Amino acid sequence: MKALQGVDGQVAWVEQPAPACDAGQVRIRVAAAGLNRADLLQKAGLYPPPPGASEVLGLECSGVISEVGPGSSWQVGDRVCALLAGGGMAEEVVVDGRHVLPVPDEMSLAAAAAVPEVYATVWLNLFQLAALKPGEKVLLHAGASGIGSAAIQLCKAFGNPCWVSVGSAERLAYCEALGAQGGVVRTDDMEALRELGPFDVILDPVGGNYAALNVKLLAVDGRWVLIGLMGGRETKLDLAQILSKRVQLLGSTLRSRSDQFKADLFSDLSQHVWPLFAEKRLSPQLAKTFPIEEADAAFAELASNTVAGKVVLVIDSSLT
Repeated sequence: MKALQGVDGQVAWVEQPAPACDAGQVRIRVAAAGLNRADLLQKAGLYPPPPGASEVLGLECSGVISEVGPGSSWQVGDRVCALLAGGGMAEEVVVDGRHVLPVPDEMSLAAAAAVPEVYATVWLNLFQLAALKPGEKVLLHAGASGIGSAAIQLCKAFGNPCWVSVGSAERLAYCEALGAQGGVVRTDDMEALRELGPFDVILDPVGGNYAALNVKLLAVDGRWVLIGLMGGRETKLDLAQILSKRVQLLGSTLRSRSDQFKADLFSDLSQHVWPLFAEKRLSPQLAKTFPIEEADAAFAELASNTVAGKVVLVIDSSLT
């Protein structure tokens, strides 16, 4: 099979041996793969896959099951999307059958490739780790990103007013159209967020240069969920504010979690989130698709920080 690998800071569509399909696993003929910031980091040599995971890029994909290992309830021909520790940007991928969900009937496989990673990330961090309760206020940094787009929709669906920080007025309008109450453009005065708070939960992929502001913006017993370091890994904090507000700082990653953890997470998604797609209360926010032959352009598009929603690579256009 062919697969996309990061080589010396570039991407290359190269021949790879096809993996075996063992008990409990399924083989997916890949239609499309979602592009995430983790892929940018891995391409640059800054985020190696966990031990035992594929070196091939891609943390999520959609496609059609072509082989089913012993013990799996899936059927050949099922349209599915999957969460992966790696390997999604390939002609086929083998994955634990518990990390797979059905693609709703009216959803294209291209759109479905934009779903698993972001909705799993948001559900884990806002609703499981931060234990978000109906009515609590949420701040989403990078609100127009793929994760932000999913988070806005889930907050709206579960009764949580949310606000965003974004990179432009156009992206703020995009977030408001999805259901955000409002927010600020990061080139303006970020302190204006204090007029919109305090917030019970902040979902933060930025880290470093937003850290001190986050503490100011949080309510008493607020939860600050750190999922990325786009703004740097070091900061200076007034720990007295952490104490006086009883702030919880939750560091979180998903890729390196155990197979059982991801299986439990996908079981929760199947029960609480997946029905909302059929009810049209959630929708994939597919910003752009690129054929796999234009992978370099897709990576550049995501790196530009101008995308509202998700970028997807089409591997097999006959399926999408």
